[in-house]
Amino acid sequence: MENKDSIQTIEPTVRIGPKHQVTIPAEVFKKLQLETGDFLTAKVKNSEIILQPKKLIPKEQEWFWTKEWQRKEREADEDIKAGRLSGPFTSAKELINHLNRLKKGKKA
Repeated sequence: MENKDSIQTIEPTVRIGPKHQVTIPAEVFKKLQLETGDFLTAKVKNSEIILQPKKLIPKEQEWFWTKEWQRKEREADEDIKAGRLSGPFTSAKELINHLNRLKKGKKA
């Protein structure tokens, strides 16, 4: 049984331009939620051209490249370089005691 979402009813015709360029029809562009500047991979399968959206950074890793995450990565790198580290701890209890001492303002 075929998934109804896999059946495509959008089949506009496009023309190849002088520099081998094609324009993606607006309805296809919207359906795939593409944005200007996005990348596509181009594959040939049998006698078909398959264009697929391609992110240079995998979707599941985009969080890592947000401005906020990168700022915190730089802060962590600076703390490591300056020796502002705790541990290692031999148990969770030892870590919790250390955090409680920091919370009370005592030097660990």
